[in-house]
Amino acid sequence: MTRPAATCRRRRAAWLRNPRRSGRTSFGLGKIRNPVVDFSENEDTGALRDLLRRFIEREVPPELAARWDREDNFPREMIKRLAELGVCGLTVPEEFGGMGRDVFGMITTIVELARCSSALAGIYIQNACYGSLNIAESGTDEQKQRLLPGLAAGDIIFAYGLSEPDVGADLASVKTRAERRGDKVIINGYKRWCSGAGIADYIYMLVRSGEADARYKNLSLVLVPTNAKGVTIQALGTMGSRGIPTNDVILEDVEVPFANVIGGEERWNRGWSLLVGPTLEAEKLETPALALGIAEAAVAEAWEYSQQRKQFGGRICAIQSIRHMLADVQTKLASCRLMLSHATWKVHTGQPSAVETSMAKLFVADTTREIVLTCQQIMGAYGYAHGFAMERYVRDILVMPIWGGSSAIQKNNIANLMRLPRE
Repeated sequence: MTRPAATCRRRRAAWLRNPRRSGRTSFGLGKIRNPVVDFSENEDTGALRDLLRRFIEREVPPELAARWDREDNFPREMIKRLAELGVCGLTVPEEFGGMGRDVFGMITTIVELARCSSALAGIYIQNACYGSLNIAESGTDEQKQRLLPGLAAGDIIFAYGLSEPDVGADLASVKTRAERRGDKVIINGYKRWCSGAGIADYIYMLVRSGEADARYKNLSLVLVPTNAKGVTIQALGTMGSRGIPTNDVILEDVEVPFANVIGGEERWNRGWSLLVGPTLEAEKLETPALALGIAEAAVAEAWEYSQQRKQFGGRICAIQSIRHMLADVQTKLASCRLMLSHATWKVHTGQPSAVETSMAKLFVADTTREIVLTCQQIMGAYGYAHGFAMERYVRDILVMPIWGGSSAIQKNNIANLMRLPRE
């Protein structure tokens, strides 16, 4: 045995014998609470995944998912079918007909649905995330009683109304105005990128409810019924994420009851605190979960294709360059799963998680885009042709670094939250 190796073994043995080793170590890692990290999946999550896969195999054949994309149309009743499985109750408290707040279950559901169709995952997000998460966290008692049972049953769908033609990441600069008149709120303005507004019952809308120069202090969140007088919804064509059309929403003297102000009187002009509240961390995981599901489907397709396609006298999976590409995408996919799982665990257990959720959004969105484009390359021209799911996966994945807070914004968040000096 070499001297350095022997020295290393002696030091390790001494460290193991030290009764104080559970304290701070020389590695600067703080207290070691558990030397073993358990990566096993709990029974509930495994059962949920199996339930969803059986449902998809039975109810959503590949040709149906392709048709939703091709026609840019999605049957609203699918959310009722999901509610029958119980997954719409994963973000609804038990007293309102749900199963309690289960962030792991919510993320697992999004991933599994996205493997089949981004539209199917999208309508679930509109119900369970845009709707139930926000109302359960920020709604008044009356709003919870009125809305949560219907959300758990799949009877209600929300859309988000945050962005505007001139407002993207800087949401504090919204121009859509809300004026209070007694027990009514009158809204005028223009919202953009409201995915699913055409099939939603309510738009969870950020409005300017006071002077614009106050920015963060004069914002409110209001539920606007999509069938309210003065609401006009126009579809916007997009290259991907079809099936749940993205919309412009024009509001002209739209009158809604003050009871639709999220959080009620206490939160009028204080909506920003709700927008960046505890629900934000769970919501930041929606897009990476969606992206992960798409990437898993793309890898499965490329993996299978490589074993069927023959060139140069053999299957292309035997060609070293193809094998390396497939090994790369599997490795990146595993990294994405771990990053998302860690952030989900922190949110689920109520720990501070702002850094981890931003990291997950950044890493998974960017990395899954690389994964899917590599899978398309493996399939060659077939990955570019209509009639093959791969070209849909490519169109759907491209927006992930933009949706739900762009990659640039997440980098800003991470640097700021980790107290990186600005000067």
